[in-house]
Formats: sequence, structure tokens, C-alpha cells
Amino acid sequence: MAFSFSVLASGSTGNAIYVETERHSFLVDAGLSGKQMEQLLRQIGRDPKNLTGILVTHEHKDHITGVGILARKYQLPVYANEKTWKAMEPLIGEIPKENKFIFPMESVLSFGGLDIESFGVSHDAAEPMFYIFHHDGKKLAIITDTGYVSSRMKGMIKDADTYVFETNHDVEMLRMGKYPWNIKRRILSDIGHVSNEEAALAMADCIGDKTKRIYLAHLSKDNNMKELARMSVSQILQKKGYDVGGRILLCDTDPKIPTPLTAV
Repeated sequence: MAFSFSVLASGSTGNAIYVETERHSFLVDAGLSGKQMEQLLRQIGRDPKNLTGILVTHEHKDHITGVGILARKYQLPVYANEKTWKAMEPLIGEIPKENKFIFPMESVLSFGGLDIESFGVSHDAAEPMFYIFHHDGKKLAIITDTGYVSSRMKGMIKDADTYVFETNHDVEMLRMGKYPWNIKRRILSDIGHVSNEEAALAMADCIGDKTKRIYLAHLSKDNNMKELARMSVSQILQKKGYDVGGRILLCDTDPKIPTPLTAV
């Protein structure tokens, strides 16, 4: 599997995705403790000391908890845009200057045949952005932590072979749930998180002839369930004419259990 990945953890308690090619391997975020991150990597047969670096999406705790620990322990380069660096630096501790890299939004960094493209999302962070990986004619698009999916975002992530796509909440579960109204309003806002239905409608505009798998990610532990997210997305995509369960597979992610290392 020359170009493969695993969603190590996904949800409100911590997020991390592992992506590798023959020559390079990256974490997208490290939102659990250093020890937990090491354990998750070992569960998929990978050693953190072999990582090429860590790509950070934004400074929220569930995305950066282990960044500083891993970077210092394994001398790993860390990549983030300038505003995210300023926001997260007080939270992750000192990173040696030689391992701090600016990855501007809407740009591409290349690593020996692996092109990593950054794009902005709409979330209540300093300058949140996510990543698209291009290698050997294949495309992996990661998009979570956004209040909506704009036409610009859809254009950038369109026709990926594989998606890691946020399905954060079921709107009715959220409305009827225990969260205070100010938190509900934040989640439902344009700088919060996308619902199952919103995600499915966005997916319908992005899926292309190459698309094989969609991983449903960043599910709220209080306002969603794997079965509900899968059912909601499946119903909408099927109504739009997509062969869900045949040509296109919907895959679960978990806050504690990595998905199997799978070819993009």
C-alpha cells in the first residue's frame, strides 16, 4: 500500500489521522496525550520515531494535546499557518526553532512525490485549515471542524478517492440535548460544526467517479451515533443517485480505536 492512511482517533475527545507514502509519513493533528498517540500508532504497526512531521489544522485542544510532546520527544517538524502557531504556541510548549514551519493557507508543500494542499474552513479558531493529499494520481481529502462547506471548499476537495468528512451531530439530538443554549448555538452556527444532513448534501456535490470511501468523522459523543450518521448520510446520497454500499462505502471512525491502515 504505497499511499495509505488511518483515522487514529476522531471525536470531541481527540483527533488524529496518519497518512503515509513509500517515503513519508505524517500526522494530521495529535489531539490526544503523547502516550495515547504512541499507542494508537503502534496499533496500526507504526513507530512515531519514523514520522516525517505533524500537520496542525487549528489550535483547539482536541487537535493539539500531543503535538508538543511528540515533537520534542522525536524531534519532529511541526507545520501550521502563522495565526495557528501564535494561538497554539502557549498551549503546546517550546518547539525548537528548526522544527517550526509555516504552512500558509491555500498553498501546497511537496515532499518527494507527495503534494499536500491546505485550504481554509469556517470554524471558531484563529485560522483553521485542513489538508488534501495528492500522490500517484490519487487524492485524500480531510475536512472536519467547519460550520458549513462553501462552494470554494467543495471545488478544492471535489473528486477525491477517499474523504474523511465531518458528520458532527444530528440536529434534533442537539436541539433536544443537555447542552446549554449558547453551546448549541455555537455548534449550529457557520463557525461551528456540520450536521449529518449538511455533510451529506456537501458530499453529494463533491463525490466524483474516483470516489470509493467516505469516513464519517468527528461525531459528537452526546449528539450523534455512528448508526444514525451512517443512515442519514446514506439516505441522502441514495436519493441523489449514488450507489452507497456498492461503489461508495461509508466507513465509521472512533474516538479510541484506529481504522485499519487502508490504501487511498
